[in-house]
Amino acid sequence: MRNEEGVFQMKLILKEVLLTEKLILKNLFSLYLHDLSKFTSQIELGVDGSFEYEELEAFWEIDGLSPYFILIDENIIGFILLVERPFLKKDFDFGVNDLFILNNYKGQGLGSKAVKKLFQVKKGKYFVIELLENRPAVLFWKRIYIELNIQFEEKQDVVDDEHCLIQSFVIK
Repeated sequence: MRNEEGVFQMKLILKEVLLTEKLILKNLFSLYLHDLSKFTSQIELGVDGSFEYEELEAFWEIDGLSPYFILIDENIIGFILLVERPFLKKDFDFGVNDLFILNNYKGQGLGSKAVKKLFQVKKGKYFVIELLENRPAVLFWKRIYIELNIQFEEKQDVVDDEHCLIQSFVIK
């Protein structure tokens, strides 16, 4: 698709992951965990040569755990795993649990576009947790807050034995 200046524009879509697409998400999640493993010693390669996320099944069994593929022109380029009500009980409406963009699509602003699209349809109080050592993720979220003029609160805490930054904010 071309814009008025004739420049090619890619169409970004968030699409809920169907149960029949679970294997695709599992494979992408292994790539995500591989990337994340450079920031923590708690993620290890499985005996089958992949990085496993045992709780992946829960995204189709528990209401309020919502996986979305990020697509560009119908091609999957990543995913967002969102936690929301009724899974979240108290202070927050949403939490961005995981965000992943394939390496060949990184650096093009597509992660930012995906988050903006999410915020257009899901309004409320959010939290985001990043591993303190994951500087690229920390910088990514700080850029999002600046770009969208989001006022956020931030604290450091230990989550699952990892030192993390936790930001909270409201999307209206």
